[in-house]
Amino acid sequence: MPVANSKRAQLTAPPSEEQPLVAVVVVILTVVDDDLRVLLIRRSGEPYRDFWALPGGLLGDGETFEAAAVRKLGEETGVRDVYLEQLYTFGELSRGDHAQRGIAVTYFALVQHEQVRLRDSRVWHPAWHNAYGLPRLAFDNNLVVDYAVRRLRSKLEYTNVAYSLLPRQFTLSELQLVYEAILDREMDKRNFRRRMLSLGIIKPSGAKRMEGAHRPAELYTFVKREPVVV
Repeated sequence: MPVANSKRAQLTAPPSEEQPLVAVVVVILTVVDDDLRVLLIRRSGEPYRDFWALPGGLLGDGETFEAAAVRKLGEETGVRDVYLEQLYTFGELSRGDHAQRGIAVTYFALVQHEQVRLRDSRVWHPAWHNAYGLPRLAFDNNLVVDYAVRRLRSKLEYTNVAYSLLPRQFTLSELQLVYEAILDREMDKRNFRRRMLSLGIIKPSGAKRMEGAHRPAELYTFVKREPVVV
């Protein structure tokens, strides 16, 4: 799985304090019907029973942060070979009154919606939510989602990160819809196409697709389906 470079968080606690719980939380993002969506889990236990929250859990014995993030991603979506990056370490996320202090090492992942197979469960139920219209989430997870979306928006400017949200072949219109969903605004068609072609991160695939009564649309592909800085 492609994983962006990041410094491993150093987690320490003063000897006089109770050792905090350490969890890994994953912000899983996709594009559905031209909207940026985030995967949330409806909690079936305390604290925050019936609240929505990001997928996550405590580290397993001997498990690294990255391995835990990969595990949670696979458990929730059934996919693994996607863009995954360590996001931030949050040390003050709320766990409710009188709960043990917790540290959350967060990651964000980008998945192609058509490849995802969510868990079929009535308890701890998973569902996609619009990233720009979330309810109040458990554990101050709104802060984590906001941070992930801002990171993703920034990366669109200098990386090929969108590759993980699209099939291997796509039209320029489909690529533009992904960018517009992430940026939450419309973009000028000509300027967008000119910029994408000038970056050198996509190329014609040599194939075309019929779309209604219009002439066949040219299909493109990413030059590399792994993280690239441009």
